[in-house]
Amino acid sequence: MNETQADLDMQLMRDAAGKAASVLRTLGNPDRLLLLCQLSQGERSVGELEEILGLNQPSLSQQLGVLRSEGLVQTRRDGKRIFYSIAEPKILVLLGTLYELYCPGTEEG
Repeated sequence: MNETQADLDMQLMRDAAGKAASVLRTLGNPDRLLLLCQLSQGERSVGELEEILGLNQPSLSQQLGVLRSEGLVQTRRDGKRIFYSIAEPKILVLLGTLYELYCPGTEEG
């Protein structure tokens, strides 16, 4: 491998590390992580998410805004209701791994 290719490979690795770090920072907030876990089960309305998670509207809207700005969720409007769903398929793989490692009742033995 020549020096130019090594520099290019390192830049690709830095870019990938930056993207991964951004997603991990987003997941570092328990409310956002819980929101993504709920959305990994399928599309949910804002009202459903509010009821399931017990988050008040301002906090819920703020956390959904962060997830939307990071490109992790997408919205769909149906009349006055807004529905959220996972936008980035990679996040489902990551959530599945976190579930296996940390969720109650998933330990073997």
